Amino acid sequence: MTDVDPHSNRDLVARLRAGDLAAFDDVHRQFHGRLYGFLARLARSRDVAEDLLEETWLRLVAHARQLSPDTQLGPWLFTVARNLHVSYRRSRALEMGHLDDVLGLWPAGVSGPSPFEATAANEMERKLEAALASLPATYREVLLLVGVEGLQPIEAAAVCGISPESLRQRLHRARSLLSRRMERGNEIRLPAASEVLP
Repeated sequence: MTDVDPHSNRDLVARLRAGDLAAFDDVHRQFHGRLYGFLARLARSRDVAEDLLEETWLRLVAHARQLSPDTQLGPWLFTVARNLHVSYRRSRALEMGHLDDVLGLWPAGVSGPSPFEATAANEMERKLEAALASLPATYREVLLLVGVEGLQPIEAAAVCGISPESLRQRLHRARSLLSRRMERGNEIRLPAASEVLP
């Protein structure tokens, strides 16, 4: 991770394992915004992101004493957040009776522009957000983890539960696809729910 030096990380983990409430506040301060941004872009829903973020923090509280002394907090938190998102998508797909959602289609119920597109002041940012949003979730997540959150590819591979080589391939495909979609620019639009659901 970019922000947490190894000594500070070990200290925070030791404090969390000891039940130090101030340590939780320190970790929350360092990662809350980043985790929210990751989940909001991944889920494409502010409400879902907030729910998943709350659950991520609850998992840290519940498992703090069992953390390994060498736990890297950033990758651990992003792994929890990503896994919660995957579980959410699976449960939504089963609820809706549409297994296609699990394979990378938009979650059911998304309509209209995302909050990011509605509030983006810069045209390039809007194009980038639209291009990123149009990518399948597996590509979106690797771009967000490596490009936005600054995880090393080996850390992102651990978060995604894949080998470093698979992560590099997925990242390469994601960057190529994002580049092609950025070149198309104005042609990019988010699919309506009726286009996603059978």
